[in-house]
Amino acid sequence: MSTSAPAPDDPAPTPFHRLADFVALPRIGGLALSPDGTRLAVPLQTLDREGKKWQTALWEIDPQGVRPARRLTRSTPGESAPAWAPDGSLLFTSARPDPGAEPAAEPRPALWRLPADGGEARPVLARPGGIAGFAVAAGSGDVVVVSATIAGGSAPDADEERRKARTDAGVSAILHEAYPVRYWDHDLGPAVPHLFWAGQLPADEQPGAEQPLELRDLTPDAAPPNGSGDDVDLSPDGTLLVRAEEVPDGPAGRRTRLVLVGTGSGETRVLVDDPLADVHGAVFSPDGSRLVCVREAMSSYADPPDYTLLVVDVADGTARDLTPGFDRWPSAPQFSADGTAVYFLADDDGRHALFRVPLDGGEPLRLTADGAYSDLQVARDGSALYALRSAVDSPSLPVRLDPATPMQDPAPLPTPVAVDRLPGTLHELDATAADGARVQSWLVLPEGASAESPAPLVLWIHGGPLMSWNSWSWRWCPWVLAAQGYAVLLPNPALSQGFGQEFVRRGWGEWGDAPYTDLMAAVDAAEQRPEIDEARTAAMGGSFGGYMANWVATQTDRFRAIVTHASLWNLEQFTGTTDAAYYWEKEWGDPFTEPRRYEQNSPHRYVDQIRTPVLVIHGDKDYRVPIGEALALWYGLQKRGVPSKFLYFPDENHWVLTPGNSRVWYETVLAFLAEHVLGQEWRRPELL
Repeated sequence: MSTSAPAPDDPAPTPFHRLADFVALPRIGGLALSPDGTRLAVPLQTLDREGKKWQTALWEIDPQGVRPARRLTRSTPGESAPAWAPDGSLLFTSARPDPGAEPAAEPRPALWRLPADGGEARPVLARPGGIAGFAVAAGSGDVVVVSATIAGGSAPDADEERRKARTDAGVSAILHEAYPVRYWDHDLGPAVPHLFWAGQLPADEQPGAEQPLELRDLTPDAAPPNGSGDDVDLSPDGTLLVRAEEVPDGPAGRRTRLVLVGTGSGETRVLVDDPLADVHGAVFSPDGSRLVCVREAMSSYADPPDYTLLVVDVADGTARDLTPGFDRWPSAPQFSADGTAVYFLADDDGRHALFRVPLDGGEPLRLTADGAYSDLQVARDGSALYALRSAVDSPSLPVRLDPATPMQDPAPLPTPVAVDRLPGTLHELDATAADGARVQSWLVLPEGASAESPAPLVLWIHGGPLMSWNSWSWRWCPWVLAAQGYAVLLPNPALSQGFGQEFVRRGWGEWGDAPYTDLMAAVDAAEQRPEIDEARTAAMGGSFGGYMANWVATQTDRFRAIVTHASLWNLEQFTGTTDAAYYWEKEWGDPFTEPRRYEQNSPHRYVDQIRTPVLVIHGDKDYRVPIGEALALWYGLQKRGVPSKFLYFPDENHWVLTPGNSRVWYETVLAFLAEHVLGQEWRRPELL
């Protein structure tokens, strides 16, 4: 796979040469297909006028690719999460002000509706805790919404009263009675997600349409700790709701099971409860008689997780494996229009591909060639599939696919998003690991790289660790580095998914072994290319990639610089302070009774071996990899006189999300690389 490169004498810069232009590029973040298949809606994220924050508006895309894209909504707070109702109206969430209500002191997202024939969007319903998500029954149009609610506050007035009482009393404390207490970047509690039944929404022209809807709590007993509450689906006739329910798993663990809720009676029954697995991502068949869901076998000290798809009978709960022997990890299943097959996504050989498997059994058929697919939409007449397609060399764009043709590579539909050209070319590279395993990588070569003018190389290690490089990344975009003349190597070492269960197992519990040697094998292979300058190299990564960057720093001095973002440093400390310690302890073991893996794989134990300059980056709101990891690493480097810098974000989480901070992130990384890899004078970013 390779992109076409501009002529060597073409000096025109791309947005990747100017960070302000790169940060301002529009971004598509979802896809929704209308019931009649004639309209697609996408949320499009752009910078506000001041360039300080993102605004999201809804745009319409022509599924046939004939009409140009057109904007549907416009407001300062923005709109998101579009979903079509059976009558052709478009539902979405927004914190825009309700023109018929008093201005809210603290605006929260509400559910809005845009009529099928256009016109002004109108508010449908609101809650004191806001509307975090919703689901629409494909046939009846019944609606369920997700809203965070204080215990005892199912009624809006009661919820508002409890919130006000805490505020008036100056209380921010949360009393926890079960683990966990945090999730990614926010506290769990005191409000927890509840599911509220709204039923069928009144037509806009119907009398009483402007009156508040009466909501009925389908989960009145929900209490902390609780998940996001958005893993739900409604049967086509709206009579049943399936949701993934969190339940305890041991003294401090959690797992998910599937429960069915009768939306009329509120009666709940457990449908799938597997003590050895998480079960989630359930969706109904077109006739409502079956479900398809993901079964994620729980990991253990000996074994990594494994995934398969289950088909479940709604009436009696009997389940069967739809993808036995499929050596990939299926996700995001959807039934075909006639209910005779299931589409799903899975990482496969450095791509995130779309597959089709018959409901009565058989081998999954891969429908896409290159690229990474998401947000799959199935046309109800069975004529087409729609999805967002990205790749290492393309941001997410909507595409149309044939439901049965294998190994497609569709052209994008017309959108307001455009990246005219990239500052380099993309190549696929294979290496052979120490144990003979194949290690697949992507290699970005900058414009002008040649044997006569070799480019410095940056090894960029992915996070996860159970993922792979296969799609576009705004967060860690190699093309920004390519615009500055760097070649960028994106390897998929042991633990990467999409290469089979044994490939994951090679690195399970041994992060410092096969993953590290695989990375070095990939670098060795890249350095054999004449376009690469093996004397000027750096290594960087975030999350698990940050862990590996730290590990690389302790094991070799072959690189001139290390950049480590949101990184694990002291594995025992991390396991006890992360937001889901029970997940990691399954792989690492109890540090008090099974310390071996901590002792052998924790980078902090080898800090005295670091000689390479290190840039440490971390956000204080990161609860997945808490800030203590960065503070301990930074102190260890400073105490030992290792040349190092610490880029600290007080208000960012595991990701750097705000436009200004994102720009500063890239500026600092490029300045650090320029100093240590290119030998240039250190230039502190102006805003720092």
